[in-house]
Amino acid sequence: MLNGIGTTEIVVVGLVLLVMFGGKKLPELARGMGDSIKEFRKAVGDNV
Repeated sequence: MLNGIGTTEIVVVGLVLLVMFGGKKLPELARGMGDSIKEFRKAVGDNV
């Protein structure tokens, strides 16, 4: 999935997110995205 993305690009994206959302908001954002992905996989798995 991430074949074209290198370490430098990941670091740059991380820094941009840190500047945009700040250090306190970033863990909450990541946790919310993780919960959303978990619910999506659960919903897709129920339909199969």
